[in-house]
Amino acid sequence: MTMKAWRPFAQPAPAELLARQKDNTAESELFFRRALFAVFAVFLGLLAVAGRLVYLQVLNHERFTLLADGNRIRLQPLPPTRGFIFDRNGVLLADNLASYHLEITREQAKDLDATLAELRQHIELTDADIERFRKLARRAPPYTGVPLRFRLTDEEIARLAIDLYRLPGVEIKADLTRRYPLGPLGVHAIGYVGRIDETEMSKLDPGQYSGSTHIGKTGVERSYEDVLRGRTGWREVETNADGRPLRVLSRTPPTPGQNLYLSIDIRLQAVAEKVLEGYNGAIVALDPRNGEILALASQPVYDPNPFVNGIDFASYRTLNTSKDKPLLNRALRGIYPPGSTIKPLMALAGLEYGIVNRNSGVFCPGFFRLPGSSHRFRDWKRGGHGSVGMDRAIAQSCDVYFYNLALNLGIDRMHEFLDRFSMGRPTGVDLPGEKGALLPSDEWKRKVQKQPWFAGDSLSAGIGQGYFLATPLQLAHAVAVISQQGGNFKPRVLYATEHPGTRVKTVEAPRPLPPVTVKNPRFWDAVITGMIHVVEGGTAHKIGVGAKYRIAGKTGTAQVFTLGQSEKYNAKHLAKHLLDHALFVAFAPVEDPRIAVAVIAEHGGGGSATAAPLARKVMDAWLLNKYDDAVTTRIQAAEDDPPRGE
Repeated sequence: MTMKAWRPFAQPAPAELLARQKDNTAESELFFRRALFAVFAVFLGLLAVAGRLVYLQVLNHERFTLLADGNRIRLQPLPPTRGFIFDRNGVLLADNLASYHLEITREQAKDLDATLAELRQHIELTDADIERFRKLARRAPPYTGVPLRFRLTDEEIARLAIDLYRLPGVEIKADLTRRYPLGPLGVHAIGYVGRIDETEMSKLDPGQYSGSTHIGKTGVERSYEDVLRGRTGWREVETNADGRPLRVLSRTPPTPGQNLYLSIDIRLQAVAEKVLEGYNGAIVALDPRNGEILALASQPVYDPNPFVNGIDFASYRTLNTSKDKPLLNRALRGIYPPGSTIKPLMALAGLEYGIVNRNSGVFCPGFFRLPGSSHRFRDWKRGGHGSVGMDRAIAQSCDVYFYNLALNLGIDRMHEFLDRFSMGRPTGVDLPGEKGALLPSDEWKRKVQKQPWFAGDSLSAGIGQGYFLATPLQLAHAVAVISQQGGNFKPRVLYATEHPGTRVKTVEAPRPLPPVTVKNPRFWDAVITGMIHVVEGGTAHKIGVGAKYRIAGKTGTAQVFTLGQSEKYNAKHLAKHLLDHALFVAFAPVEDPRIAVAVIAEHGGGGSATAAPLARKVMDAWLLNKYDDAVTTRIQAAEDDPPRGE
């Protein structure tokens, strides 16, 4: 056996070693490049993170802090307390009553339908209550309470308290609700508040009404909503991720609304409403020296309290469909032919334009014919008045005299002059919904009726009939201007405002309007003398008997239907709804007028028999302090019941 000689392991050739060294160098270089790229990429990433941190925490620190707080902190509104309403003597007309309501937090209620069914076993819940609750619940977060029933009685609270532990999510909470302690008395002037509906909410400033559920709907409550409402407060509440409150961080208290004192004397208001009982109609009494409304009565009336938290449908339908229209404020929105109450203004217009003078006279045979016409425009007195001048024409309300005057004046001059007294347009009273009624003109008839103005139209307008329409407030305002011989003030019901904290009153200044001027101041005396003679020997002579002050007035009768040429008006044979409306305007005392009154009693017959005595009672109450004992007792009871909830 041949043995091979030993030799060491084979060594690679030099060329092979060189190749291997080149591979290692390339790998090292590749690794280095990759490592360098990775380090650079990491550096760029860190730089980007640092830049973003600078952007978020330095450059936009304030913005993102606010956004973070917005997720963590929520603002909750604190509704203000509504201001009280008093009459001019401090009698309480509207306050806030502490009451209790039932609400449900849906998130906590296990079975909402079962909860509602269970609650119906304890308290009265109408379908309207349930429907309103569901409508509110759809718009509210699930963790907030939604009101179900307002004004719980003590008995209902007691029944609920026993089983409240079995009704998760159901709570009884205290709140303030509007109250009108005198009920229907003065409702058309005071108005009422009601729950804010969707249409109103879409028009309101969310910041001002956040947390508020009620708003003024009518009367003073509506026209002075901004003053009575106050200013909403806020509190900052820290919440968790689900939006549930954890703690209160800060609080800005709400500013309560101001208290209002009305120019209305509620005692006089009560007298006006009482004397008008039995008639649909209105009585407006104001102070002619400054425009303050002393009484604003409209019959029939209604109780505003059920409207505060939602009147039931059946009750509202009864009010809304009643033929007597109790919801209508007849003092501002009732439009009637003014009848003969307009004759003093017509006489003044005749003097102003030189158509007549104080001694001008006409013969009244009981009718008037236009030239070339056989149609008779009848006087209210079938046999006529004979020869009459201005003074007697006003005192006896001679239609023929004013037919003749209206024909000579013409509609354009009649319209221009009566417009000075705010006829045919709103007086600007600080109450909502006033109507302008209608002061006709040739232009109006051509535009609306598509017909020219006829001479017969002027005759009808001259005695306050035909197209001519006015509101009781317009008539009261016009007679007030006469009493002041042109002095003119905008009617108003606001007497003063009161700061709720300091109790400092700020009395409202009169709101003067441009005075009504005439060419000769003695024209006023001529017309006022005729109005004095209406009460002293004229158509309203009965109310002058025993009066302790002098009255200047004018009766009026507004026709409901037109009689034929051969027909005779006989009230005894007519249904009540066909009887004429009775009107009367007056001011007193003549020497120093302190009250101006307008009365309309629908279907009351003659102004002298019906409306004038009502006005006399109102004037006696104001000027002689003659108030009914029952009225005084009722108001005193309300004064003894102290305001609550302030």
